[in-house]
Amino acid sequence: MKTYQDCIPCFFKQALRAGNIATSNKAKIRQLMNEVEILLEKISWENTPPETGALIYQKIREITGNPDPFQKIKANNIAHALKLYPALKRLVQSSNDPLLAAVRLAIAGNVIDLGVDKKFDLETEIEQIMQKQFAVFDYEFFKRELSSARKILYLGDNAAEAVFDRILMEELGKPVIFAVRGIPVINDITLKEAETIGIDRIAEVISSGSIAPGTVLHYCNQKFIHEFNNADLIISKGQGNFEGLSSVDRSVFFLLKAKCKVIADHIGVQENDILLKGINLQ
Repeated sequence: MKTYQDCIPCFFKQALRAGNIATSNKAKIRQLMNEVEILLEKISWENTPPETGALIYQKIREITGNPDPFQKIKANNIAHALKLYPALKRLVQSSNDPLLAAVRLAIAGNVIDLGVDKKFDLETEIEQIMQKQFAVFDYEFFKRELSSARKILYLGDNAAEAVFDRILMEELGKPVIFAVRGIPVINDITLKEAETIGIDRIAEVISSGSIAPGTVLHYCNQKFIHEFNNADLIISKGQGNFEGLSSVDRSVFFLLKAKCKVIADHIGVQENDILLKGINLQ
């Protein structure tokens, strides 16, 4: 997915929000915003938004000296999600279609996104998404690929969201490799948060090596590229991963909520729609 004109104000908002969280030094925040403005004047419109995001968050780290501004927020969100975990497991297990219920929950968790300038109520979001119709629903294709898959690669997105991802991975009934970001970026999941959530106890956890708020293949390490090329089924969570991978030449299933108009328009759905969208299906 390329960068659209409407992405530019969002980049500025993200930089300002992260800068204010990273430091109280107003001079550094002014410097950050000035340098982001210069950076955005030079970017290629063919870049994916996560590629530009990687450059912006590198500036944030350099100027503020804070390598993980969202650390405390991530920890609080994870603690909140973990408290919900037992009830969510019961919800899935009592469903007529536990796999579909787990897919819905994974998408509900996608609302925990500090890269989008929107407030959220997690419990309300869960209740709504468990009933909401899908705008794109490639579930039969998904079940078919799952049934024959021996190796599943699951691409994580936001940290607390991975509590919901864990529930889906537990329902897949197959060995799973769970990929996390290479370094902290926004509130995306890293190895540290995956271990806190206990994903390392139910899946093999690897770092993609990506420094972007999304999976951008040329930022990824060779281990991840090997798994990406050889997985029988790839499940990709969230908008950042969709932005980075929507043009790849292999089958991928994207689970997300369209939280901004740019992505909704790009896909051809409405803002706030939910999707189980496969690409390159056969």
